Amino acid sequence: MGPVLDNLDAYLSGMRTTATLTVVSFGVALVVGTLIASARISPVVPLRWAGAAYVELLRNTPLVVLMFLYYFGLPKIGLLFSGFTTAVLALSLYTGAFVAETVRSGVNSVATGQAEAARALGLTFPQTLATVIVPQALRTVAAPLGSLFIALIKNSAVAFTISVPELNGRVDRLITDTGQTIPLLVGAAVAYLLLTIPSGIALGVLERRVAIRR
Repeated sequence: MGPVLDNLDAYLSGMRTTATLTVVSFGVALVVGTLIASARISPVVPLRWAGAAYVELLRNTPLVVLMFLYYFGLPKIGLLFSGFTTAVLALSLYTGAFVAETVRSGVNSVATGQAEAARALGLTFPQTLATVIVPQALRTVAAPLGSLFIALIKNSAVAFTISVPELNGRVDRLITDTGQTIPLLVGAAVAYLLLTIPSGIALGVLERRVAIRR
């Protein structure tokens, strides 16, 4: 594992970028997904159609296609972003479609009596969602959301295709420079495990803390 130890600083730098990319993208995806899920259960028909179209379009488009589309397409219409920002945009919008369906399943698990009680108190539909339904739904789907976070760590590797220096991109450069393919890839696998396993443990603890007692 000499090539890995000799380039440990590059691995650590790549891991930091991957972690930052993942956390920022997931935060945005959580907001986007919750809004799309709200649209999908809205009493306004056009909003439901728009939410469904978003989910179907994004979920069925390969992530790498979205990455290239945003990176090369947005400058054509005058929107110039850095590679990191473009990667966040692609990852968060893509993951947001999966978050939306996860949150929607959580909303469907909330007893209808909760919404009826909120309406009886005079709350509007947005108020009911924000204060009654969505908080309970998010607690219900904490485990699947955690799985999406872990998947996002791995999906962030696609960002190297637009020259973002995350972990996969760093390793790709090292392989080009040294030709030590196997040890460097093994090192990358270990580095990803060092990101995903502790994240899984932390998310498991969080899930138990926020779980709704039934």
